[in-house]
Formats: sequence, C-alpha cells, structure tokens
Amino acid sequence: MFLPKYPDNPTPPPAHPHTVAADHHVSTRRPVPQISVSTGAVAAGLVGGVVLTALLAAVAVTAVSVAVAAVVLRSMLRDQRRR
Repeated sequence: MFLPKYPDNPTPPPAHPHTVAADHHVSTRRPVPQISVSTGAVAAGLVGGVVLTALLAAVAVTAVSVAVAAVVLRSMLRDQRRR
C-alpha cells in the first residue's frame, strides 16, 4: 500500500535539440568580475583592524577603571559624611 508505483513504460528524458558544439558561442553563464586586491591594501586593512581593536580594548579598560574609581570615591565620601 505504501510502496511507490512506477509506470510500466517510463518515458525517456526529453532530448535537447542543441548540441554542445552548437551552443559553444552562446554562454548562459555570466562571467564573474575579477576583483584584484593588492597586498598593500590587504596589509593596510590588517593594520587598521589591529589598531581599531587596540583602541577598543583601551576604551574598555579605561571605562572599567573609571567605574572602579567612582565606586571607591563614593564609598570614601559616604564614610566621611557619617562621621
């Protein structure tokens, strides 16, 4: 009941009237544009990425240190007000 039923006389796949030699001058694929990147551009991109990453790390470290300093100062000022 659940087995597939195949036709008794399967039809062959449709044949294409064009041959490979006849279609040689007609290209259905568009040529991929060639992108050339010089090694200098790659090096500049890598250096720029390293510099931006270092700047981001410096900003993060500065933000953490300012937050810690603010907590310490607030705690010191709170202790002074209680006296």
